[in-house]
Amino acid sequence: MTTKVLVVDDSALIRNLLGEIIKGEEDLTLVGAAPDAFVAKKMVQQFSPDVITLDIEMPKVDGLRFLDVLMKAKPTPVVMISTLTETGADATMRSLELGAIDFIPKPKLGVVQGIEEYRQLILDKIRTAAKSKVRKQRTTVAKSTSALTYSSTEKIIAIGASTGGTEAIKTIVESLPANAPATVITQHMPPGYTSTFAQRLDGVSRLKIVEVKGDERLLPGHGYLAPGDRHMEIVRSGADYRIKLNDGERVSGHRPSVDVMFNSLVTSAGANVVAALLTGMGRDGADGLLALKQQGAYTFCQDEDSCVVFGMPKVAIALGAPAKVLPLDSIAQAMVTQLEKMKAGSRL
Repeated sequence: MTTKVLVVDDSALIRNLLGEIIKGEEDLTLVGAAPDAFVAKKMVQQFSPDVITLDIEMPKVDGLRFLDVLMKAKPTPVVMISTLTETGADATMRSLELGAIDFIPKPKLGVVQGIEEYRQLILDKIRTAAKSKVRKQRTTVAKSTSALTYSSTEKIIAIGASTGGTEAIKTIVESLPANAPATVITQHMPPGYTSTFAQRLDGVSRLKIVEVKGDERLLPGHGYLAPGDRHMEIVRSGADYRIKLNDGERVSGHRPSVDVMFNSLVTSAGANVVAALLTGMGRDGADGLLALKQQGAYTFCQDEDSCVVFGMPKVAIALGAPAKVLPLDSIAQAMVTQLEKMKAGSRL
């Protein structure tokens, strides 16, 4: 059985390019290419596609409005085609909140060459979306955890995620108390989007969350998001932890890589870490989570039912990497409970 794909884009060039890429794959079937939301609505009803690629910027009814209606009427895995601008990045983050599975940045220049270079990325995103679980937009605010009874620069919270991770990370950080330990986050995301994602996290969290620039000292009450296309490592500097960025080779196909972040913490922080591996395709983070557990860190994985894509956590669980496997909504409280047990010997 092949995956039925509908392309929705106001650009005839993009429709044709995406259509040719999809038609060239035996496991994918192009069921239609719609120039606007009105035609797309009819095609959704006619063909019931398994995956939709959707342009954010369309005339008459934009992609966000169409996505919102689609998710309420006929939830379908959607991969957004996004423009790499500040406005486009903000709209992309909004589309993920509405329930889109993932996104592909549209090339700024040389569209034909750019799309061809993205061929494998496009196919990977479509195939991942086909295996994903569509998540309904959350209408309730995450339950806040109580403040910790201590504050320490010695403890670290570490979170890694991929597909579906933007909303999963948001669920955790908006629940953490204002005096939570420094929280380091790696989400698979291209450059140009992590700044907007950090701003959105900062807006819902009691932590001060920033996109990392490099050499930051980790402080309680702060969150640090790895920038797109750069690995983030946490290193010891005397009594402090500091952040080091590098442009090394991709790990498990990714930069930033969750494994790179987790493995740096094995050396620098060990048993002072509470770590969680969340939704995502592939295995990035699984080996690092196991190494952390073996070093005395307390480790969590998101459970299958609450994952958009049960890939990275599934591999980690098979390795025996998590101490606990929990629903997404339970992880923040479990982290705080564990941190309370670890307070002996903490320092500022």
